[in-house]
Amino acid sequence: MKKIIGLFVKSSLIVIILCSLCYAGLAENIKSNKLKLDECYSLALKRSETIAIDSELIGEAEARFLQALGTILPQVSFVWTQTNQDSERAFSSYNRNGSFESKFVFKQTLFSGFKEFAGMKGSSLEKSQRIYEKRRAEHLLFVDVADAFYLLLEQQEDLKTIGLIRKALNDRVSELKKREEIGRSRYSEVVNAESQLYNIEADIQVVKSQELIAKELLSFLIGTDPGALSDEANIPNSLGPEALYNSHADLRPDVKAYGFATGVAQKEAYIAKTALLPVVTLEGDYYERRNTTPLDVDWSTILKVSVPIFEGTTQYGNIKQANAKAREAQLQYQQAKRLANQDIHDSYVRAYSAILRFNAMEKALKSAELNYSLQKEDYKNNLVSNLDVLTAIQNFSDTRRSYMHTLYEKKRTYWQLQAAVGNVIEDKIK
Repeated sequence: MKKIIGLFVKSSLIVIILCSLCYAGLAENIKSNKLKLDECYSLALKRSETIAIDSELIGEAEARFLQALGTILPQVSFVWTQTNQDSERAFSSYNRNGSFESKFVFKQTLFSGFKEFAGMKGSSLEKSQRIYEKRRAEHLLFVDVADAFYLLLEQQEDLKTIGLIRKALNDRVSELKKREEIGRSRYSEVVNAESQLYNIEADIQVVKSQELIAKELLSFLIGTDPGALSDEANIPNSLGPEALYNSHADLRPDVKAYGFATGVAQKEAYIAKTALLPVVTLEGDYYERRNTTPLDVDWSTILKVSVPIFEGTTQYGNIKQANAKAREAQLQYQQAKRLANQDIHDSYVRAYSAILRFNAMEKALKSAELNYSLQKEDYKNNLVSNLDVLTAIQNFSDTRRSYMHTLYEKKRTYWQLQAAVGNVIEDKIK
């Protein structure tokens, strides 16, 4: 009997250990499934139509480069023709039943003002422009994801804070009711505490609705239910001098894109001017079979020189328009640099201010938490009134909620600053 009981105990211990291991593994799996900021960003990149459109624009620029390259290379084609005619009216016997010929046709442009090379260079610049435009779109998408990510976390933390305050007020109401029963508290004190408790209940419903909105926003960006979130990004509590950030303005993807767009416009202006230059082409035919005159000729070449003399004012209008577009692109490039500096300045001010507020609120939270603890102890010793305790609870609630707001505001503004500078975000969030 003892052996049976011993085996039963051992089996029970084994089952308990296995269940514990399974539960630990399940908990670890749930923890590992928490979405981090970089994972949300990766999901948003796959879902964003804007990024997909920018990718297609890069493909279009590559196609235009191939088109420009094709105008430089020789063109070769095979041509087969057959002509039928009225044999009764034919003047000779060799083509009485009609004529036919099959030949290889070669065509090469020898000179056209080098506009083909300008077109290739312009297409290459356009590809770089589209690449940097896509990169800027990715940075702006990251800002949207980070804002939604931290907004959802802020609402979740706010719910936790309100839950703590609700528990504290519940405890306060319970304690006051007990003290009222023995005549150590007034009924008005109970009502006052209950009033604050009901306000907290109303706040919970408001925050829950805000949490739902934030979750829907993040779900829209990443294309799935975010579920639980995990914030592992390290945000510094200080910033370097503003001049350090402003020095990166010219390296921002959108500024560089405008710079390449200026180069594209300049190449297009050059191409427009080549319309006034002569065009030299060489054409050649190699006959495989033929029954047309002259029968003893196997090949022929044609050197063609086309010199524009007068075509009205069409070409001059095209040149003037292209030059105006080039100047316009240059002005847009200069404007983009000024706007980038302004954007960096504004982002720096917001981030710097958010960090200062966070550092101050961190100290305020410690003081409010300590004050609440001291007020509770003093109340037990009849040194303060119930109103002082409720005031301490309210102060702790407001301070903690403000602290959480400044914490996530600091994180949002930090990433906005990084995007304004144009730093490589993917390396910073991991």
